[in-house]
Amino acid sequence: MNHHDVIVLGAGAAGLYAAIFAGRRGRRVLVLDHAEKAGKKILISGGGRCNFTNVNTEPRRFLSRNPHFAISALKRHTPGDFIAMVDRHGIRWHEKKLGQLFCDESARDIVAMLLAECADAGVAVRLECWIDRVARVHAGAASAFAVDTSHGPFTADSLIVATGGLSIPKMGATGFAYDLARQFGLPIVEPRPALVPFTFAAEDLDHTKDLSGIALDGTVSCNGTAFREALLITHRGLSGPSILQISSYWREGEAVTIDLSPDAPILDRLKALKRERPKAELRTILTELLPRRFAERLCEWALPELGVASRPMAQMPDRELSALSAFLHAWTIRPNGTEGYRTAEVTLGGVDTDALSSKTMEAKAAPGLFVVGEAVDVTGWLGGYNFQWAWSSGFAAGQAA
Repeated sequence: MNHHDVIVLGAGAAGLYAAIFAGRRGRRVLVLDHAEKAGKKILISGGGRCNFTNVNTEPRRFLSRNPHFAISALKRHTPGDFIAMVDRHGIRWHEKKLGQLFCDESARDIVAMLLAECADAGVAVRLECWIDRVARVHAGAASAFAVDTSHGPFTADSLIVATGGLSIPKMGATGFAYDLARQFGLPIVEPRPALVPFTFAAEDLDHTKDLSGIALDGTVSCNGTAFREALLITHRGLSGPSILQISSYWREGEAVTIDLSPDAPILDRLKALKRERPKAELRTILTELLPRRFAERLCEWALPELGVASRPMAQMPDRELSALSAFLHAWTIRPNGTEGYRTAEVTLGGVDTDALSSKTMEAKAAPGLFVVGEAVDVTGWLGGYNFQWAWSSGFAAGQAA
């Protein structure tokens, strides 16, 4: 039977990174993955340019049942540490916005870097290798993990689970990590799609579906959390950065509030325009403040009860302008769901952090078993945070496995 010091299940961001640092310690490391390419999700990330970290990484920008769990790993391996590796490989990068770092050329550069580091550390990577069974085996006082695969059986003293969550099943995502965790007695925080577009019920969709492709600027709020970024109307509901962000905080049946004038009180602007252009119809004014098609639909859908859309500004009492302003600052939607794992960028929930060491990512009840990356109940904001969690948690496990 082919024995290694460490077997890593998953050749994605967290798995390859864990393998690198275990290999650097002189450990004999084998990475196994059923995919035909390493780092498949890396390759499609950031529009093909990989938003590989965020310079503003801090623990409060990660969701978990235990919000303190990620602190140790994030402090021990920072965005600066990963950037140093990127720079060492001569990969050019740029900061796009909000601290998000992207490759200048291609996400393939990051995968190539990780594979080169694995090779330098003596790590073996086997792709198109399916896992049939994992078990703990004992030989006297010693124990190991036995992994039966389509490439034959392997054993290892330590096993790092880096097979991700349920998001984007067409890329090969499965619930393997959760099944394996349960097998070894580790509890699971219920998984759910995150960083995912909202869908509307048929009644609400009737108002917006033919507006697909219109982008709006706004602040989107839910459950005491708010994000100021663009949102996009789709033929199913709403998407865009602010919607993806707030989806991680939303729960079924809850309302989401959108401020369509986040920079300034729109009432002041409406009153000023009433003085400056008293003959202009409100409909015309709104098309200058908001995307034209959206403003026109707003007049048909949200304002008929006010009876104001075709009235000149001079005939608009301030109380009606106040009512309109209140609507635009607090457009309330109630999604009927999300697009699910099919388009979710990550998975909320996963292996309960109470079952893991925050320093090493090792399972407390199963010595030698480590869980990293998206498989763990730690989920970052949009914008490079989840990659940083992959690097940080992978480093922590690689230093200990």
